[in-house]
Amino acid sequence: MKTKVLNFLNSGLLDKYVIGATTDLESKQVEDYINKYPEIEEEYNLLQEQLELAARTNAVKPPTNVLASILNELDEKPVITLNETRKRSKSWYSIAASIAALVFAGSSYMLYTKNQVLLEENNTIAEEVFDLRKDINENNNKLDNVLRAFNRLNNPETEKYVLRGNERAKELKTVAYINPIDKSSLIDVVSLPKLSDEQTYQMWANLQDRKINLGTLDASNGKLKSVPYIEDALSLSITIEPKNGNKMTSSENSVAEIPIKNKDN
Repeated sequence: MKTKVLNFLNSGLLDKYVIGATTDLESKQVEDYINKYPEIEEEYNLLQEQLELAARTNAVKPPTNVLASILNELDEKPVITLNETRKRSKSWYSIAASIAALVFAGSSYMLYTKNQVLLEENNTIAEEVFDLRKDINENNNKLDNVLRAFNRLNNPETEKYVLRGNERAKELKTVAYINPIDKSSLIDVVSLPKLSDEQTYQMWANLQDRKINLGTLDASNGKLKSVPYIEDALSLSITIEPKNGNKMTSSENSVAEIPIKNKDN
């Protein structure tokens, strides 16, 4: 039974199902496995959480109301009202010539006005289309970033480390994702207790003989943040430091720490 579950997990069908890339037949097969095997259901729930976390990393704002703007522009039509007043005259030829001249002038003015309106509409539409293409490109880039972040989180070589605060910062929770193969590190700041205006949180990579400052922490609002990958780090820790930061720290300032596995262990 375990071999069957392991073979299914290694097939990649579950990953494809989570991102909506399976056929109807494959989807039914995956759903049957999820309903039948608790191990697969647990892995499915984990993949969903990771995908949601990766999606929050690149939150995408909806594009501007381009369609409504274009429709409003197209609905505007020039309206020209011509009030013609005819007077009697002894010279019918003169009257006819005058009327013809007025009609010609009015038609010319109307055509000129329409051309100007159309030219403005074309320029507006061109600008809107350009903005729309720009929005589409930006959204595509953000989607690519989401997929890359999801793949990094779902990489079997990526280790997950949860740093929880001690008595000095009970509500602190930060999750670190470290991949020693591609040498990448991501953190998700889940919650940080509020500090005074003169203090801040700092993250450290602890080596055998020294500590390396990985930068200050702030609320990430559900977004992943890249931090430097430190070779041979033995643990990660979070300390409370003065607002301007410290290049060195002491154990008395520590509020969270977790040991790190390395590829040699």
